[in-house]
Amino acid sequence: MTTTDTAAGYDPYDTSVNLDPYPAFRRLREEAPLYHNEQYDFWAVSRADDVEAGLRNREALISGRGAIIELIHSGIDSYPGTVIFEDPPEHTLHRRLLSRMFTPRKVGALEPQIRRWCREALEPVAGEDRFDVISTFAAEMPMRVIGSLVGIPEQDQAAIRRQADATLRTEAGKPMRFSGKVGSPELFAEYIDWRVDHPSDDIMTELLNAEFEDETGTVRRLTRDELLTYVSVVAGAGAETTTRLIGWMAKVLADHPDQRREVAEDRSLLEATVEEVLRFEPPAPHVGRYAVVDVEFGAGTVPAGSAVLCLVGSANRDDRRFPRGDTFDIHREPTPHFSFGHGAHFCLGASLARLEGRIALDELLSHVPEWEVDLSQSALAPTSTVRGWERLDLVLP
Repeated sequence: MTTTDTAAGYDPYDTSVNLDPYPAFRRLREEAPLYHNEQYDFWAVSRADDVEAGLRNREALISGRGAIIELIHSGIDSYPGTVIFEDPPEHTLHRRLLSRMFTPRKVGALEPQIRRWCREALEPVAGEDRFDVISTFAAEMPMRVIGSLVGIPEQDQAAIRRQADATLRTEAGKPMRFSGKVGSPELFAEYIDWRVDHPSDDIMTELLNAEFEDETGTVRRLTRDELLTYVSVVAGAGAETTTRLIGWMAKVLADHPDQRREVAEDRSLLEATVEEVLRFEPPAPHVGRYAVVDVEFGAGTVPAGSAVLCLVGSANRDDRRFPRGDTFDIHREPTPHFSFGHGAHFCLGASLARLEGRIALDELLSHVPEWEVDLSQSALAPTSTVRGWERLDLVLP
């Protein structure tokens, strides 16, 4: 079934819908599994099978026009090396190089530092009556982790986080606006230039010296612009989404205090809890693609030349794949969710995000095991690409 009926629909810019999009997602799954939004000119798939098929079909549904509706419609180019907005052969090449950042050895070696940074952020608030978990904790640790991996000086990390946040912000209720190329990396130029003469044990130095065979068969090193883009993409994406994950862990476990107490008493449940929060409240609720040919889904056909939203947040709660999908349950039978994508564009930083989430929750429970959320002093971030808390006030007993 296809529909343009607003009774079953989805407006990604509607702030009231964004507060709780899941009733709208459920109606789409049941009444309009292939939905066309005429106002913003996109198609949306909402069932798990269709989202999985859409994310896997990289030949018909490409990423090279962008993964954001506004970008797909804009026709603006991305900088070379913006991996999330690329198709083969460039995507294959750039992803292979970036994967060097996220080897099990590199990720595992960060655990002591991540735990130390969590404790440094949380120890000052343990005796307080309340605190904003986003500015105090959730936005602090992920940027320090990415900064350490990439090689960004600690004193500059806050400024970079603010710029990354600003690029995703929208005016409430309105689409993002783009001008010029997407992914402008100039903020990182001075770090790259300095690293040329001052090599270190970080990914910036490693990528500066990496030799590879490009899509033309030429053996070369990354250009300065390519390297700048790599660092920009990783710093922005890694900090933003993990910040939202930590915020959602705090909010969802406040809403389910019995399960929070279970995890506090049995830390073997930490990993399962992080996975269930990721499924239940994905930081990126949808992913865009561009149809280069007509694409068949179970409910109908998306015509060539269309923008398509794969509604990850809906697929993650599809009862056909996840029984009682709207129920939060840390004892749920493990089933792969879509919060890190699927197929060739599966998130390179998934293992790092999971590690950060596990340690962050472990330390939060150790420092402030009981909390409630004051929604009157909290607010969702105004973006159309990620969904999460800009401010989340925790009230402590």
